[in-house]
Amino acid sequence: MDSNQASYNAGQAKGQTQEKASNMMDKASNAAQSAKESIQETGQQMQAKAQGATDSAKNSTNKN
Repeated sequence: MDSNQASYNAGQAKGQTQEKASNMMDKASNAAQSAKESIQETGQQMQAKAQGATDSAKNSTNKN
């Protein structure tokens, strides 16, 4: 193999490695975004349940 072929192969390997790294970063970013959205949704559900419990308590104290 001559030096031009070796340089070409090294460039190909470098490009493939960069592409794989980029794909892994994208996947990690997507996973982080998904986790963030899931946590936000859980927080909203908890807030709604707490509001419902508060309203229920207010209603039951007003009935007495």
